[in-house]
Amino acid sequence: MKRQGRLVRWEAERGFGFIRSPEVSADVFVHLRDFRDRQLKPQVGMAVHFEEIHVGGKGPRAVAVEAAAASAAAVPRAASRAQPRRPSGRSTAGTPWGAWLIVVYAVGLGAAVWLGHLPLLALAVVAGLSLLTFGAYAFDKRAAQAGRWRTQESTLHLLALAGGWPGAWCAQQLLRHKSSKASFLWRFYITVALHCAALGAWVFWLSKHAALG
Repeated sequence: MKRQGRLVRWEAERGFGFIRSPEVSADVFVHLRDFRDRQLKPQVGMAVHFEEIHVGGKGPRAVAVEAAAASAAAVPRAASRAQPRRPSGRSTAGTPWGAWLIVVYAVGLGAAVWLGHLPLLALAVVAGLSLLTFGAYAFDKRAAQAGRWRTQESTLHLLALAGGWPGAWCAQQLLRHKSSKASFLWRFYITVALHCAALGAWVFWLSKHAALG
């Protein structure tokens, strides 16, 4: 798919760098041989057009790269500086629902533990899963920026489904990773709904069983 962006890093001696585009959640790896014009000397800040591909589970890679005229560049000049990514619009992952849901979730867990429907260990497990999931997002973002092997999206979703979704949501906001890819976000929302529904059903079953006992 044809994308637009700016070169935000270039290692001239090693012949590779990274392109930043508002249409891609992670910086895109690019090699010198992927430029159509082999005489071109890439420079940081250069506006480019490119096609995004994914090979072997790694991060996004640019091919068929061409320098774009400054007037045709769709990426703001500020994006060319090596600063944390700032989304051009407010993503659905950044709306307050996530923070409020985490608060409600935490209160619900605390109440279930207080009433004896869940063991105290459940709080530690959820906190640990959230930290693990946050770490997985951070590792994947660094891998994407360095062009290394990426963590599969299915793994991130399984961690969220198991109970690490609060950590996933926090990572999306603080790291700006996986926060703009619509297909990923919808699957993430589904994992959150499934986890909360399953946990609620389990607590309800335990409370009903205890009342009957």
